[in-house]
Order: sequence, then structure tokens, then C-alpha cells
Amino acid sequence: MNTKNNNQKRFTLNDIAELSGVSKTTVSMVLNGRADEFRIKEETRQKILQIATNNRYRANLYAKALQSQRTNTIGLVIPDFSNFGFAQTSKTLERLCRNHGLQLIISCSDEEPHLEAKAIESLLERQIDLLITTPICQNQKDYPYLDSIPTIQLDRFIKDAPHIPYVITDDQSAVEALVSDMICKYRLDEFYYFGGLLQLTPSEARLQGFKCGLQQGGLTLQTDWISHRDYHSESGYLMMEQLLQRLGRLPQAIFVASYGLLVGVLRFLNERQLLDQLSNQTLHLATFDDYELLNCLPFKIISIRQQHDQIANELFASILNVLEKKPVENKTIAAELCWRD
Repeated sequence: MNTKNNNQKRFTLNDIAELSGVSKTTVSMVLNGRADEFRIKEETRQKILQIATNNRYRANLYAKALQSQRTNTIGLVIPDFSNFGFAQTSKTLERLCRNHGLQLIISCSDEEPHLEAKAIESLLERQIDLLITTPICQNQKDYPYLDSIPTIQLDRFIKDAPHIPYVITDDQSAVEALVSDMICKYRLDEFYYFGGLLQLTPSEARLQGFKCGLQQGGLTLQTDWISHRDYHSESGYLMMEQLLQRLGRLPQAIFVASYGLLVGVLRFLNERQLLDQLSNQTLHLATFDDYELLNCLPFKIISIRQQHDQIANELFASILNVLEKKPVENKTIAAELCWRD
């Protein structure tokens, strides 16, 4: 019984059948653990398994997929690998998938529509069973695949595709509560807002929450209180620089709509030696997203913490329902306010 050389062609079911002197069907039954069901002799079963082991036989996954009409592979496209929220959700989701015999393949779009399209196309070529996406564009026409593969949306959703389920955070309620509480607690007369890409549904929800929080706290919104760019740290830096130039002073309070923007704001304050204004609470700073690092700073920054483990678990429950062809409902997960003073 000679082991095939590694440079030769892939060892197949036909090769095992030829070496063992039985049919390809018998080999398939044994390798799929159905020898007892079809009353295959123990001697034959052992012979087939030994040949397969000696020749390092590996099942053809694509052939099995054709037979079962499932690849047990899930595709996930997120906009930023460095974003803690997406990283934490992806980590938990991958573990859940792995523990249930599913493979999660993760790609990144870098918030670029053409890269998102390329990532999705690559996943579809792998014959995934289901796609999870954090859409960059907000029109269904930008996603022609929606009618060809089961899809779940994470963190964001396409407004004109109500038939595509989503799992998101209740951004608006959390921001509204934080802003109104800060106004009352610190007796604020002004409150500034730094946001990201406004066309994204989380951006809209966070801005709406800010406006509602102002109203609830008794402040009348001034148009120059709101600034938008994107969610990169450089945008936070530039918006902080422009605000200081415009006012000629620091404002009483700023809410930044992401941790990335917060990093840019802090970098600017550090370069201008203004971080002490946070320590003595001349400036109050709050952010959407929460990192453990915020607990280690010598000043207090209020934050909104998303429940990433719960998001991943709800997302996985939706995945199982889709694969089992059961109804899937939209999920909106509450966020938590983190007061550090």
C-alpha cells in the first residue's frame, strides 16, 4: 500500500475505491460515518479508513457543498479593522460560528464603495451561504446582490431595502440621554457636535439624538454648533482646530460621534497644551464608543458603550434563523452611558 507522492494529483474517492476494491459509493458511506447504517463490514470500514489516512485524503469541500447545497461559510464585510467595536463584534461572532461548525470570512471595505463591492464579489465567488455587511451606500441599487444571497446588515442599514434584516445599536436614545444629562449636570449654555459621514444611518441617529438631547436639556440649537467630516482622527483634529479659531476660546462642551474623532481632538488639545482644561472641567468632553483606555486618563471623558457581545449573539441568532429558513426580525440593542466623574 504505497502513499501517494505530494507532487502527484489530489487523492480522491476513486483512488480509495480502487485501492480497497470496493465501490466509490461504499467509500463515501464510510467516510461520511454511515457504515453502520448501510451494514458495511467492520473489516471493510477499517481498510477504507486506513487507506484514507495513509494517503492524507481530504474531502472535496466544493463537492460536499454541491451535495448539501451548503458551504457552511459566512461572509462579513466591515468598514474598519482598527475600529474596536467592529473588532470585538467580529471576534465574538467568529467564535460562535466556529463552535457551530461555520466558517466566518472577514473582509474590510475601508469605507470605500469600490473596495466594498470588490470584497462582496470575492465572498460571493467563495459560494458563501450568507452575507453580513455594514453598508457604505444608502441605496438598494448600489447592492445588486441583495436578491441573490441571504443578507444581514450590521450597525447600519439601507433605507430603501426594508426586507433586509439588521442588527444595530440604539444610537439616538443613548446620545439623547447623555447630552440632556450633561446639560443639567454641568449647567451648560452651549454644546458642540463633531460628526462623521452624515449619509450613514448611525450618523443620522447620533445627530438626531444630540438635537433631542439639547431640547430635553433646555438648550436651543445653534447652527454653528454642528460640524461634520468623516470618522477618521484627522477630521477630529481639524474640526477642533477650526472651532478654536472661530471662537477664540474653548467651548464648554463637545460631543464627538466616534472614538476616532476623539483621538483627533485629544491630539490637538495635547499639541496646544490644553489638556488641563479637561482636568479642571473648563471643557467637558463626551464620545460615542468606549475603550478601556478612557479609564486610565488623568481627566474624565464621558462615553457611550455599545454592547458588542450582545450584538454578536443577536447577529448569530439571526444567522441561524436565516440558514434554517426561519423569519428574521430587526434587532436594536440598547447602549450604556459611562460616567467617569
